[in-house]
Amino acid sequence: LLVGGLFAPTAGHWADRLGAGRVMTFGSAAAAAALVACALAPGRVTFVLALMAMELASAFVLYSAAFVAIVQIGGARAQRSITHLTLIAGFASTLFWPLTAALHEYLTWREVYLVFAGINVVICLPIHAWLARLSRWADKNASATPAAIGSVGGPVAFTARDRSRVFLLMLGGFAIEGFVLSSILVHMVPLTTALGLGSAGLVVTTLFGPSQVASRLINMLFGGRLAQTWLAVIGATLLPLGLVVLLGATPSVAGAIAFVILFGLGSGLASIVGGTLPLELFGRERYGARLGWVTAARQFSSALAPFALAMAMAGMGVQPSLWLTAAVGMLGILAFSAIIRIRRQPLAPVMLTPAN
Repeated sequence: LLVGGLFAPTAGHWADRLGAGRVMTFGSAAAAAALVACALAPGRVTFVLALMAMELASAFVLYSAAFVAIVQIGGARAQRSITHLTLIAGFASTLFWPLTAALHEYLTWREVYLVFAGINVVICLPIHAWLARLSRWADKNASATPAAIGSVGGPVAFTARDRSRVFLLMLGGFAIEGFVLSSILVHMVPLTTALGLGSAGLVVTTLFGPSQVASRLINMLFGGRLAQTWLAVIGATLLPLGLVVLLGATPSVAGAIAFVILFGLGSGLASIVGGTLPLELFGRERYGARLGWVTAARQFSSALAPFALAMAMAGMGVQPSLWLTAAVGMLGILAFSAIIRIRRQPLAPVMLTPAN
């Protein structure tokens, strides 16, 4: 995650400059090469290096690159298309975890890696190459109709100072969401067990994935007119709210179910606004680079969060650590709410004075 986070802004800049379709085509080949390297790794060091290469390749093919491709190709439908993509991608683990397990019954783990490398070359690479052609066609079409430029995903009018403040608040909000999500998801099963839920905790956690998908579906059907800043506030609120419900209802199974549903809903919304909020606030110009910084902020905090929560639980216990995590999550609400307040401030009129 740290390696991918370091490279994410550069990948976003390349997507802006070269076109996201081309970047994703390269990413498919790079991902396949990294998977082959994992499969053929003779020892631990080379395997870890191959995993790092895989994380680097992911910066070219996952959400960030795909969102840029949608914005470059999708025009006025970009925000809605991002929601559609997150809805479909929500089934990735649902499909590929059992597929991986089924393959492993007949193949070695190295052979499974080779199968996935082949999928990247045979399926993903041609699709991304097709996206590259669509992107070039969209660029030519935009050049031929100058009046349309800037009409889609137009930025909010900020002063230069407020623009920087909003960008930093946005990064802070996403970093906090990444911290809360990563810290809890990595420890979710042992946490529910430690809170006295026993084996029921394992069953309850299976509701997380469907809740993610449900939030994206609800937003797709009913959230079309909702400003993305408000959607960000709602998503950020659901995460600490879920933790408060869990702590207040422990060891109730019903409370744990409510926690997982709220947490899944918040996670699903977070993945959507990660792509739509930068577009709403800053427009299409340099969208890839900004999205790269969002990805970097999330991945840095996500990489550190599980260790931080583990240390907190070892030092102060499970429940105080979860209360502390909920308090951290509330800072995300404040960050996104501050963006709303800045947006509501009227721009100061420009005063023209005659030259002396």
